[in-house]
Amino acid sequence: MSNKKQVAVSFLGTVLDSGFGQGRWQKWRPNVAMNQRHDFHLDRMELFYAEKYRDLADHVKADIQQVSPHTAVNLVPMELENPWDFSEVYTKLHDWAAGYAFDTEEETYLTHITTGTHVAQICLFLLVESRQIPGVLLQTAPPKNQRRSMGKGDIGGYEIIDLDLARYDVLAERLAAVRDDAVRYLKSGISTQNAAFNRMIAEIEQVALHSPSPILLSGPTGAGKSMLARRIFELKKARHLIKGEFVDVNCATLRGDGAASALFGHKKGAFTGAAEKREGYLKTADGGVLFLDEIGELGLDEQAMLLKAIEEKHFYPVGSDKEVQSSFQLIAGTNRDLRREIRAGRFREDLFARINIWNYPLPALADRREDIAPNIEHQLALAAQELGRATRFNKEAYVLYLDFALSRQSLWRGNFRDLAASIMRLATLAPQGRISTDLVRAEIARLQYLWVEDVENTEKSVFRLPQTIRREDWDLFDLQQLENVLAICRQSKSMAEAGRALFNVSRNSRSTPNDSDRLRKYLARFGLTWADAVA
Repeated sequence: MSNKKQVAVSFLGTVLDSGFGQGRWQKWRPNVAMNQRHDFHLDRMELFYAEKYRDLADHVKADIQQVSPHTAVNLVPMELENPWDFSEVYTKLHDWAAGYAFDTEEETYLTHITTGTHVAQICLFLLVESRQIPGVLLQTAPPKNQRRSMGKGDIGGYEIIDLDLARYDVLAERLAAVRDDAVRYLKSGISTQNAAFNRMIAEIEQVALHSPSPILLSGPTGAGKSMLARRIFELKKARHLIKGEFVDVNCATLRGDGAASALFGHKKGAFTGAAEKREGYLKTADGGVLFLDEIGELGLDEQAMLLKAIEEKHFYPVGSDKEVQSSFQLIAGTNRDLRREIRAGRFREDLFARINIWNYPLPALADRREDIAPNIEHQLALAAQELGRATRFNKEAYVLYLDFALSRQSLWRGNFRDLAASIMRLATLAPQGRISTDLVRAEIARLQYLWVEDVENTEKSVFRLPQTIRREDWDLFDLQQLENVLAICRQSKSMAEAGRALFNVSRNSRSTPNDSDRLRKYLARFGLTWADAVA
C-alpha cells in the first residue's frame, strides 16, 4: 500500500453540499460524504468556493473535520463572474494549478468532478488530462433513498474514471490548444515554416510528456540541441512529471581520470586529491533530466558505466564499494555520426542501442532558411534583454540583411550561434537603437571573412579550381583569391548577387555600380566565364 498522502481537489456544491440543520446528516453531501468513507481517507482537501458562499464553505469544512479529524481542509477562493463561461473558468483553474506546489512523490491527487458546473467539470478534466493537475479523476454518487440509506451508514459510491474525450468536442479543442502551446514552447515561441521541423517538434512533445526513455538529439554545433534539451526539461517540470533539476554536462570537457569522478562521483580518499566526497552529475540529476552534450566524446570505460547506470538506475562511485541510486531521464546530444564512431571502435554499440530509442536530427540553420526571419526578431528581443535597450533595423537595412541571410552565400557554419552573435553585434553597435545599412554591410563583410577563414583553417574547402587554371602560371595570392571568389559565385543565385557580395564596400563609392561587369572582367583575367565559375 502506498504511503503517499491523498489530496482531493473539489468545488463546493452550492446546492448538493447545502444543509445546516440536524437533518443534513441524512442528506448526501458529496464533499462531506467522501470523507465519511472507510475504504479510503483524505489527508487534505482543496475546496474552491465563491465569497458569497463563505458561510456554507465554513460549515462544510467544520462537518468534514467532524467526521474526519485528520483531514485538513483548505478553502480556496475562486470568484467567477460567469461559472458557465468556459474561457473564464478554465483560465482561473489553470492559473491556480500553475501556482500550486504539487508534490507527486509524496502525494496523490484526486480531482473531484461531481460538484461545480458542467463547464467546471470539463475544465478540471482538461487540466488532469494535460497533467497540469497531476493525478486522477474522482466521481462520487449518492445512495438510493438518501435519508434511509445515510441513516444506515450507506454514503453512496465512487469511481476513478477516464472520460471519453470524443464526447466533448470543446474539450478536444482545448486539449489540442494545450498541445499546441507545448509545441510552441519547445520551439522557444518562434514560429517556424519548416514542415519537417514542425513534425519533429510535435513528436518530441508527445515523447517528452509520455516517455521516460532516453532521447538522442543529433545535429551540427549550434543547431539548438542544448536549448531544446532544456525546454524539454522545463515542459516536463511544468507538467509535474519530474521534481529534480536539469544537469547540463559537456562531455568534451571530461578528460582522463577526472571524467568518471565528474559523472559518477567519488568517495573521500579515492585518489590523490580526493579530499572530500563528490556526488557526481548522475546523482545530482536524480529525479530530473541529465543532458550529456557531445556524448561521443566520452571514453569507452565511462560509456560502459553510463550504460549500467541507465539500465539499472544505480552505479558505483569511483573508489566506493557501495552503490548509489539515481533515476533520471537522459537526453544525449552529438554532432558526430555515432554509427561511424561504432565502426571505428570509439563508441559502444550497446550504449548506442540504449540511447537511440528516440533519435531526432536537428537541421542546420542553412537548411531552415525560411525560419531565419522569425529568429532575427527573437534574437533582437534577447539582445534587448541583455543590453537593456530595444534595437530595430531600418527598413532598408533589414531588407539588405535578410536578403544576405537567405542567400546561398550565407554559410551559417555556426548555425544559430552565428546568427545570435551577428544580431548581438549589430544591436550593440547601433546608435540610438537603429541598425543602419552601413552597419549591415560591415556585418556582412565580417561574416564572409569569418566563413572564408573557417574553410581555409579546416582545410575542408570544396571549391576546386577549374582544370583550365594552371597553378604554376599564377602566384599563390592570386590562386587563393580566385578560390574565395569562386566560392562566393557558387553560393549565389546570379552574377549580380555574387558581385554585390564581393564588392559590397567599393560599389558604394561608384555613381553607377556594375557589379556583374566587374566580376565578369575579373573572371576573364583567368580565362573564365560565369558558367565556368558555377560549374
